[in-house]
Amino acid sequence: MATEQPQDDNIFFESHHEDMTPSLRDHGRAEIEKIAKKYFGQLIAARVHFNTEGIGSRCTVNIQMGGLAPITGEALSKDMKLSFDLALEKVVNQLRRAKRELRDDKPARIDKGVLPDGSRIN
Repeated sequence: MATEQPQDDNIFFESHHEDMTPSLRDHGRAEIEKIAKKYFGQLIAARVHFNTEGIGSRCTVNIQMGGLAPITGEALSKDMKLSFDLALEKVVNQLRRAKRELRDDKPARIDKGVLPDGSRIN
């Protein structure tokens, strides 16, 4: 049976076959809000899903920020909090890469498209 507890208008937690503690929901909500402020600032939706696999707990974190496509991170661990932290770390790495690509402060390469003999590639 799936249980879903909205913590905020746009952050949802759900779990299959596992009981989620309020402290885990609070930790997850705080971490997601912190990441949203650090990176693109506009959190559209976040969904955290826990599922039991063998003796471990699989956590899937889906986050949609601003105009970006949804970003997903997934991790498996014996501890639910650790699996959440590992999955969120994967999401953070993807957000960091996306933000780096969108930054304007990179200088343009002057030598891009120039062959060793000085001629340009068309």
